[in-house]
Amino acid sequence: MSAWAEVQNRWQALPRREQRLLWLALAVVGLAMLWWLALAPALKVLNTAPAQHAQLDAQWQHMQQLQAQAQALRAQPVVNAAQARTALDDSVSLLGANAKLVVQAERVTLTLQNTAPQDLAQWLANARQNAHMA
Repeated sequence: MSAWAEVQNRWQALPRREQRLLWLALAVVGLAMLWWLALAPALKVLNTAPAQHAQLDAQWQHMQQLQAQAQALRAQPVVNAAQARTALDDSVSLLGANAKLVVQAERVTLTLQNTAPQDLAQWLANARQNAHMA
């Protein structure tokens, strides 16, 4: 006798009331599975979508700002190496005698001693704007 035939025989042997209770139990389990596998994840996505949308919009705006900055940097005129070196030397003189600039090929090294943080921050902003190597 096959397993399916045995299940059918046991089913037929059950009273009508127990058959209905088993159908009800199967329906409850089926609805629970439907909820956990289909509806709950969809509702979770639906509830979190506005927050994710806002986060993605913020990221997109940040990327747009970065793109605008990159385009602005590309639009700036490119100076040759000699002009950039002169501008860099002039800007280092603003830091005083405690700043020493050493240039070796394409590498520039700045050595500082007892320099105020505000002066360094201002110099870095100035150097970033003015020293564009060709």
